[in-house]
Amino acid sequence: MQLYSIETGYFKLDGGAMFGVVPKTLWNKQHEADVNNRIQMSMRCLLIEDGNRLILVDTGIGDKQDPKFFSHYDLNGSDTLKLSLKAHGFSPSDITDVILTHLHFDHCGGAIERKDEGFQPAFSKATYWSNADHWDWAVNPNEREKASFLKENILPIQETGQLKFIEVTETHAGQLGKTDLFPNVSVRFVNGHTDKMMLPQIQYNGKTIVFCADLLPFAAHLPLPWVMAYDMFPLTTLHEKKMFLNEAAEKDYILFFEHDALHECATLEKTDKGVRMKDAFKLSELK
Repeated sequence: MQLYSIETGYFKLDGGAMFGVVPKTLWNKQHEADVNNRIQMSMRCLLIEDGNRLILVDTGIGDKQDPKFFSHYDLNGSDTLKLSLKAHGFSPSDITDVILTHLHFDHCGGAIERKDEGFQPAFSKATYWSNADHWDWAVNPNEREKASFLKENILPIQETGQLKFIEVTETHAGQLGKTDLFPNVSVRFVNGHTDKMMLPQIQYNGKTIVFCADLLPFAAHLPLPWVMAYDMFPLTTLHEKKMFLNEAAEKDYILFFEHDALHECATLEKTDKGVRMKDAFKLSELK
């Protein structure tokens, strides 16, 4: 097995929204806001090469929306999904599977591309993986969240027959639900940010790596009260973080951060203030 960090560029969101009730005097020390109160965020994906499978986890924001839409988010940087795949010797047609942690536009926008007057999957030979609960949540969105679920990012996956659903396993005995998907790859389920978000968990050279998606966008979200205002159910997020972080610290998991422009991977340790970051490093430094 080989793992590759896939950078797809940067965007900016309001820092207050990213840190909820945490005062700016605290979060601004770690992620400094610009004049519009926005902070720099990565859209980092993960590529898993295992035998005949080439599995992409999330796809970034893509490039098919109009300039007005993108102007809200100050897209920046020279990285794109296709360029990053090419840098590792791959093309979109090589991808066999795409795991979409959830269907918010900054996680699945690159899954679909504009073709002539319509839209089509960007990975023509891939199976796209979601789950039935989250799919229904996204295609029938609530008023608060519907701006994050864009139908052009979602419906073409099903229309081409490339969509498959992973069986949902609920939280049990104080641990997040877990479903095996492929040899060495399983998914965990959380419900605080959005319904049935999936966290891929990879067994790699005797280590466990968890793709944190929006349960822990940044290492700065490790303290339990540091919860996004974007989360649909913040108290659920807090509870899920507590369960997961204790497990991750005890079992020496490696966390892979999707949105943290400063930290790519980290290990954890228990301290008198709770679970905190132990070491930070790049995925390429893992042996």
